[in-house]
Amino acid sequence: MLLGLGYLCLVLAAIGAVLPVMPTTVFLIVAAWAFGRANPQLRARLRAHPRFGATLRHWEDHGSISPRAKRAALLGMAAGWLMVTLVFRNLLASGLAGACLLAVAAYVLSRPSQPRAAPLPPEPVPGPR
Repeated sequence: MLLGLGYLCLVLAAIGAVLPVMPTTVFLIVAAWAFGRANPQLRARLRAHPRFGATLRHWEDHGSISPRAKRAALLGMAAGWLMVTLVFRNLLASGLAGACLLAVAAYVLSRPSQPRAAPLPPEPVPGPR
């Protein structure tokens, strides 16, 4: 079951890499989680992928989202809200969608933009001469 979910999310992520209206990273994160439970080798391959591996590793290891990904997410949310507003022409639908998207935008913006740097080793204490 989890293996199927992983493959489904991987296919959806591939579609999202081509279509600007579909997210990619969210599906990669779910695929990595599912593969991690069902087949750790597939998860390792996903984390090592030359194109998507770094983004996935930064999220899983540090909870960070790159500035480029943040911009893409915010632009996608703004476009989604605009579509809801124009298609439904309903103040309640537009307001609910806007409130949800603002909450998600606040979360995205609250995440660090870069992985945390490894702590520096302590400086040696000078001893007596």
